[in-house]
Amino acid sequence: MSKIEQNRAMKKQAILTAAKSIFLSDGYSAASMDKVASQAKLTKQTLYRYFPSKIELFHAALENIGQSYNERYSQHLALENTRNALIAFATEFMKFHLSQEHIATMRLLIAEVNQAPEIVESFMKMGADETNHDLEAFFIERFNLEKPKTKVELWIGMLLAPRSGALLGMPSLTEEQVSEHAIEATDLLLSSVQ
Repeated sequence: MSKIEQNRAMKKQAILTAAKSIFLSDGYSAASMDKVASQAKLTKQTLYRYFPSKIELFHAALENIGQSYNERYSQHLALENTRNALIAFATEFMKFHLSQEHIATMRLLIAEVNQAPEIVESFMKMGADETNHDLEAFFIERFNLEKPKTKVELWIGMLLAPRSGALLGMPSLTEEQVSEHAIEATDLLLSSVQ
């Protein structure tokens, strides 16, 4: 990578870091491109070269939050043992969806859905389809199911159940509780497909 490319990558990361911090602390509506540029220590012109609009910047910040997790929990589906693959996926999936960043993102979306419905639309277009597609392919291959969509959605719903409490300020699950929940939800799923 050339120095110019490295410099661009550093600027883009500085922008995303600043945007994520500002969106999660101030909210989407109150966040300004001026404030993001200032916190990233760049000019507003430079910011607009990378992200021409606030919604594009918001979308990129959301992708940045979820990107490493999506790769981590989907890689578990390659494990040979089906139960272990699903439990590893479930545990990683729950850790992300119970993380402080994700809970803060969900609270922001809930708080701003009426003022800025475009941010919810942007959020809904990300990640879930890819994850569900990966899981559906896994279920077809491992369980020989023709139409796994409902089973995938029900299992994901079980995994996401503790998120409601976290959104309302209840204490987060411990790692042990996450692991227990992932195992129980997966074993319940497996009893319905085997």
